Amino acid sequence: MKGFLPICRRDMEERGWHELDFVFISGDAYVDHPSFGPAIICRLLEKHGYKVGIIPQPDWHSTKDFDRLGKPRLGFLVSAGNMDSLLNKFTAAKKVRHEDAYSPGGQAGHRPERATIVYCNRLRELYPDVPIIIGGIEASLRRMAHYDYWSNAIRRSILVDSQADLLIYGMGERAILEIAADLQQGVEVANIQDVHGTCYRVPNKDYAWDYIELPSFEAVRKDKKTFAEAFKIEYLEQDPIRGRKLLQQNDEWCVVQNPPAMPLSEEQMDEVYDLPYMRTYHPIYEKAGGVPAIKEVQFSLVSQRGCFGGCNFCAIISHEGRIIQRRSHASLIREAKILTHMKGFKGYIHDVGGPTANFRRTSCDGQLKRGTCRGKPCLSPEPCKLLVADHSDYIKLLRELRSLPGVKKVFVRSGIRFDYLLLAKDDFLYELCKYHVSGQLKIAPEHISDRVTRLMGKSNRAVYLRFVEKFRRMNERLGKK
Repeated sequence: MKGFLPICRRDMEERGWHELDFVFISGDAYVDHPSFGPAIICRLLEKHGYKVGIIPQPDWHSTKDFDRLGKPRLGFLVSAGNMDSLLNKFTAAKKVRHEDAYSPGGQAGHRPERATIVYCNRLRELYPDVPIIIGGIEASLRRMAHYDYWSNAIRRSILVDSQADLLIYGMGERAILEIAADLQQGVEVANIQDVHGTCYRVPNKDYAWDYIELPSFEAVRKDKKTFAEAFKIEYLEQDPIRGRKLLQQNDEWCVVQNPPAMPLSEEQMDEVYDLPYMRTYHPIYEKAGGVPAIKEVQFSLVSQRGCFGGCNFCAIISHEGRIIQRRSHASLIREAKILTHMKGFKGYIHDVGGPTANFRRTSCDGQLKRGTCRGKPCLSPEPCKLLVADHSDYIKLLRELRSLPGVKKVFVRSGIRFDYLLLAKDDFLYELCKYHVSGQLKIAPEHISDRVTRLMGKSNRAVYLRFVEKFRRMNERLGKK
């Protein structure tokens, strides 16, 4: 299908390809949009000269579907998709979901439980000698021994259970390009052990050096306090600049985690989001009614990554990190102009943001030199003295976007940190209320008990009430309900 990545042999033949460098196995339907991780990784590899194809939601009951694109020259890339496969299937109450926004027509049942493990085991049956690299949120958050809510048990690293060769955790652009370059040069996958943002496995700790050893899988499985200690070490080393290598024995294998990948520069972020995405789902899903997940993001802009909010219940720090990485205004304006010419665009940009919409800069000026502070949150329970609360760049960006021809409104729908907003001395609240609230402003107070918010790593009830009052007065001033 013209413009989309190959999903079958016919697509390869139309390009004159007899063999692919990488085959990406995805638990999601194929949506070629920069809000979908598989699309980003595949398009980035494509730009750097690799032949890439994708097998979306293969039938896992046999190996047949996994051989649809043949044996890749360099390796298989495997991801459960944009969501953890168990979270995708079950509610928090462990009830089976009847819809899957990342599947054709929203139908459930198109991926297995623990998809990453199932897919890799099928690939090992089919091609035992081909490198397998796993990534995505499911792999990223299970890279070491971890508590599994669904079985109420401690499980081994997913790298061991999946039999994969490498695990990319976090946002994988830097890591996948380094791995691809090594494989292209003939380096054996077992010898690729120095890429930041990856985990690999070795027979025992004599094969590693200069590391911090975590309590073993067996130790954390038997004792909750030991588990908490291991998790704390892993969490505190989650920094690309000062973070150290970690090692943990997982039964017969040692899993080694390299420090996180360095943040992308503004130019690198622009490169990722300027790739030639089709910005919609593959036409094979038309008969099923498309892929529902595209609706929320098709006319939205990702302006940054990362979050320094530091909420204790949140996975963002373990996946995207605390250091904010942002795109340039020029890149965002280019994408906005593309949106204005797309079918279905009615003049409304639904969102401009990221994990936290109003974090468009690092929390302090020294972060890119020394890293984030170990064990010291930026915002709670009290804001750090070095915190820089400044929305000036974000305000300028929103003004530029809403002035574009064809744009009627630009909304901010991803969450804002109201405690950060209150610290700033700029006009962001005025701009937000006057131009960028779609009906209601979504915020996340989460709780009103100071004891609970302290444990959650959130600002207290008084801060929330102060924001609510300030928001109310601003809307009165603007004549808005």
